[in-house]
Amino acid sequence: MSKTMRTARLLFFSRTPLNTQSSSLVNGINRRSRNYETLAFEEIQATPAEKPYSATAFVLHGLLGSGRNWRSFARNLLSNISDSSSSLDWRMVLVDMRNHGRSADLKGLLPPHDMVNAAKDLANLVESQDWDWPDVVIGHSLGGKVALQFAESCARGDYGESAILPKQLWVLDSVPGEVNPDNSDGEVEKVLQTLQSLPSSIPSRKWLVDHMIELGFSKALSEWIGSNLKKSGDYQTWAFNLDGAVEMFNSYREKSYWSLLEHPPEGLQITVVRAENSDRWSPPIVQRLEGLTTVSEGKVSIPVLPNSGHWVHADNPKGLLDIIAPSIKIVLS
Repeated sequence: MSKTMRTARLLFFSRTPLNTQSSSLVNGINRRSRNYETLAFEEIQATPAEKPYSATAFVLHGLLGSGRNWRSFARNLLSNISDSSSSLDWRMVLVDMRNHGRSADLKGLLPPHDMVNAAKDLANLVESQDWDWPDVVIGHSLGGKVALQFAESCARGDYGESAILPKQLWVLDSVPGEVNPDNSDGEVEKVLQTLQSLPSSIPSRKWLVDHMIELGFSKALSEWIGSNLKKSGDYQTWAFNLDGAVEMFNSYREKSYWSLLEHPPEGLQITVVRAENSDRWSPPIVQRLEGLTTVSEGKVSIPVLPNSGHWVHADNPKGLLDIIAPSIKIVLS
């Protein structure tokens, strides 16, 4: 497929943990699924499956999310960086992290459900699929800290001599340090507290959305939470493992990666994108973050995404694309 054709029509390839292997073509989207032992994932490529890709980006969702939340943004990013001027054939891998999405029911992803094991899951995925190590890792919120842990463990040699450090790390609206335990009144904390107070079987999606709105949550957030329900008999249950996700969030709050940001490994460029209207950034954290541009010797950048709250890919996807795409285009140049 020529590069000019790729910009007009992208092929999307999915792999899911099903009991059979199948392939279907619907509206130009080719979806393929097969068995595997590790994390659920979806691949999006701008070339036919039989043609090799030359660069890979992993995309990691946030708490209570899944890879599909980032499908639209990943397609737009892929279209942007796969234009006729690019010599690279990119592949996006949208991962469902442990306790989330299609990985929630997988056996073998054992506790503790923390940042270290969530990052090790990525290394296991690379090795199990016999892939090259990702050139870029993009992580939002919880996924941002998993990305930082992945880079830290990779640089330390935890994944063996064959592991290769990413060239770029994108941390999207994720506080890199410990979260003050006294700061428990944020939106994420309130959502978790609310979900833990609900019965395990939800009467209906409409009931949940209406209930969340009555509690003061926005309609958009309430509907997004409702999208994480799945049918179970006459009721709805969560598509994620709530207890495991809470464990991961606690680990997220406890872990700090300031040292990694202050002393990035050789060859790694880290970008921490701060959403302008996010409630996660206290003045002391912003001040320390801005100081990284000096101590990191130019290896860390900290752009601000305007007109966006924490849900960066929904609030200002074009602005986020404008920040990420130009840098990714030159990552292997």
